[in-house]
Amino acid sequence: EVQLVESGGGSVQAGGSLRLSCTASGFTFDDSDMGWYRQAPGNECELVSRISSDGSTYYADSVKGRFTISQDNAKNTVYLQMNRLKAGDTDMYYCDPECAWGGGTLVAVCS
Repeated sequence: EVQLVESGGGSVQAGGSLRLSCTASGFTFDDSDMGWYRQAPGNECELVSRISSDGSTYYADSVKGRFTISQDNAKNTVYLQMNRLKAGDTDMYYCDPECAWGGGTLVAVCS
């Protein structure tokens, strides 16, 4: 059974930083592409960043230069370092493409 547990969200002032973590189980993590997604109420699940099994990365234009994705295969964990946060980054963050498998973690940025 695939399980994803997101953590690390919180409330920060604009310009601040957070580090999100997603710990996975139930599949071969080393061979899998992993991503971070976000969703606001009423909106679609949006890809924020992705890291492929070969280490290549993708970032949405809105976060490029501010967010960094990384992974630790020994811990089956993918991270999202979020710097220079903006009010527009306020969302629930998930590490599945349907924004539904895990509980997500809430990021709230106060301007």
